[in-house]
Amino acid sequence: MAGRVRDALMGAPAPAGPARHVEEAEDPKAALAAVRVLGPDVFAPALLAGVPFGPADCEAVTESFRVFPPGPDDTAEAVWRDHATAVLLTRHGGDPVASGGPPVARPLERWRPWTSWLAGLSPLALPGVNGPLPRPDLRAAQALAMGTTRALLRRDHPTAARLARWAAFAHGQGASPPLDLDAVLDHVDLHGGTARTALDTAVARRLAAGAERRTA
Repeated sequence: MAGRVRDALMGAPAPAGPARHVEEAEDPKAALAAVRVLGPDVFAPALLAGVPFGPADCEAVTESFRVFPPGPDDTAEAVWRDHATAVLLTRHGGDPVASGGPPVARPLERWRPWTSWLAGLSPLALPGVNGPLPRPDLRAAQALAMGTTRALLRRDHPTAARLARWAAFAHGQGASPPLDLDAVLDHVDLHGGTARTALDTAVARRLAAGAERRTA
């Protein structure tokens, strides 16, 4: 599923949304689980590239919630992801789904634990999503740059991609991190290795490109 979303962001001629992913899967239940795990990112091609998200795609997301409903012991990251997914689903014409209680934001006190927490919420770094960083400021931008740099130095490429995605989001909101984002994304794409990480860098590139168009 992550590869399909990335392909759509990269301009694939016939992008496959969640409905087609489930229809073509040998194990439809596993495909629905993938839709649930990606959460808001199944909407990324629609939000960032104008790819249509049709009624069948909405039904696939709704079915994923039916088969894998939110639970009382879900992590805070899962609550954030489900909440954002439910909001985007109704925004695209889908039926409302139960998504647990309202998520709670975490204030920036120390940059290392804060960026570690934010990295787990990278699927919410999308335009129009009321996530944990609705109005990034210069302090948040600095923390994101430091967290991304630390992840690169540790060769933790998945975390670097997730934080670079937030850095691109912050840039689009007018709080530009002191970071060579293109160089970071090129490095992660060269060494990252997983479809999930490649999706994060593709989203980051789209976010950064949108920010550059708005400021040009």
